[in-house]
Amino acid sequence: MFTGFDFPIGLPERYATMVGMTRFRTALPCFGRGEWRHFYEPARSRSAISLARPFYPAGDSTGTKRQHLVDALGLASNRDLKRRCERSAEALFWLVGPKQVGKAAISGWRDLLAPASAIDASLSIWPFDGCLSDLLARPGIVVAETYPADTYRHLNLAILESSRKKGRQPDRAADASTMRAWAHTNGVRLTSQLNREIDDGFGPHSNGEDRFDAVVGLFGMLDVVLGNRASGEPEDDTIKIEGWILGYSDA
Repeated sequence: MFTGFDFPIGLPERYATMVGMTRFRTALPCFGRGEWRHFYEPARSRSAISLARPFYPAGDSTGTKRQHLVDALGLASNRDLKRRCERSAEALFWLVGPKQVGKAAISGWRDLLAPASAIDASLSIWPFDGCLSDLLARPGIVVAETYPADTYRHLNLAILESSRKKGRQPDRAADASTMRAWAHTNGVRLTSQLNREIDDGFGPHSNGEDRFDAVVGLFGMLDVVLGNRASGEPEDDTIKIEGWILGYSDA
């Protein structure tokens, strides 16, 4: 089974170096325990930020700045808060703004990946556990980090246009023909229900944009599995700590 999650999986290399971590897979079960017991508890003030408690801020964000994180963690700049594959995305530990991803990372690591890894030795997390083709050839579940917004570009979706908003149903529906054409070209059969949802722009409710992204993310995963896109990870050891976004290329 191959599954993708739209939250960061991995640590910024500079931060990992400062805390002496070289592999995300060995670090993951440590978080939330022992000296790392406060890791998943966002700091409420800049004075509470530490290498063992790097997520910030919790609650009211008035007066908070990314620079508070940079200074408290002993980093050189905001760039050090980011992984190589997320230069255009929000920093992992910063919890403010519509593009923040830290809250999802906390839930995903603490409530899903760490417990699942503890009870299922066959679970693999790409690219930490090996190249994608090798992992998919093994029994068990393979997990990868996805980023639907990156797939918009590869599928040439109109939702990328500045005049369109993912939160608007008509703008999501405008990409229906493009999404169906991609599926037809690649031999991907869509159920009648999914066809209706795509045509309908995934409905008028607030979760419509999440459902849209879930399908786009799945198409992005299939694009890699079908050989239309490379998995994209660089050939160096940084991926053992930082991970990578499936199909992303920083070239």
